[in-house]
Amino acid sequence: MVLGLVSTKVAALESVDELKRRIDAAAKFLPLDQLAISPQCGFASDVVGNLISSDDQKRKLERVVEVARQVWNQ
Repeated sequence: MVLGLVSTKVAALESVDELKRRIDAAAKFLPLDQLAISPQCGFASDVVGNLISSDDQKRKLERVVEVARQVWNQ
């Protein structure tokens, strides 16, 4: 199951701890090796796109990679 935990609508960056807590909560229902993390949807999920800069988008994608490495590369 892919967990869309990172917002593509707002620039605020989710914390590593918050994302890991949410993954831990999901792992109560499915094994960790059946879970994945991703942005909630595309960064341009409507005709005009979302009001989030390319730098913010990059930071959010880097956060997804950072958390995935911490959780699944243990």
